[in-house]
Amino acid sequence: MNYQHAFHAGNFADVHKHAVLARILSYLKGKPAALRVIDTHAGAGRYDLHGAEASRGGEWQGGIGRLFGRPLPEKLQALLAPYLDVVQNLNPGGTLRVYPGSPLIALALIRPQDRLIACELEPRAAAALKGVLRDRRATVVAIDGWTALGAYVPPKERRGLVLVDPPFEDAADFSRLASALAAAHRKWPTGIYMLWYPIKERAAPDALARRLRKLAMPSVLRCEITMGPPRADAGLVGSGLIVVNPPFKLDADLKILLPALAEAFAAAGTCRIDWLAAAR
Repeated sequence: MNYQHAFHAGNFADVHKHAVLARILSYLKGKPAALRVIDTHAGAGRYDLHGAEASRGGEWQGGIGRLFGRPLPEKLQALLAPYLDVVQNLNPGGTLRVYPGSPLIALALIRPQDRLIACELEPRAAAALKGVLRDRRATVVAIDGWTALGAYVPPKERRGLVLVDPPFEDAADFSRLASALAAAHRKWPTGIYMLWYPIKERAAPDALARRLRKLAMPSVLRCEITMGPPRADAGLVGSGLIVVNPPFKLDADLKILLPALAEAFAAAGTCRIDWLAAAR
């Protein structure tokens, strides 16, 4: 699966991923101590929804387009507020034209004492990212994301979040995700790790879950949104997240957030929230 992000910016998978990212950062900021966000596959950081790539499939219309500027139930609005506020601030006129990538969302949400490391190897995306993250709190590094996952943990702050969102250009990325997480977790077992994966069919995501269970790490939460029955020829039909060491209240948030998002995205939308390894 070649997941060139400019074509998919703002789609349902982005909303899923970025809404959860914002919830985690909101909880991390509940303590005054500094934190660090490490984004291993950061991308370009900012996307033009009316540009050639995003316009080709118009995927954002079935994602952020279903939420932006629309009235939402009170509880859902409260949970989405940190994320939607970032999107709104980039589109002050009320017309949705720009969508933030994960590093720009993180930068908008962290505090003066916090830091962001955004890693991107592809030269054009890395150059764009440097232009987007013009802030002393942010460092852009042209490095392979898998290498970065091992190189930058543990951070000196000893608290924070690692986001791993690879492009899944080949099937090996699923197995690599588990092994890279295991190595990073050995170095920094108290960090929060958030791993995204695409769902086209069930074989690869289910194999990933089995690998993660075998690692015997505590506190591994899985949440998925699917738009219809997964099958090999269906393209991207679902979005999955693994959160290791999730904040205490995150699973309760997800039980409100995910069903509402699934319903907003598709009539046949469904979600799953479960623990691959119980919290200690």
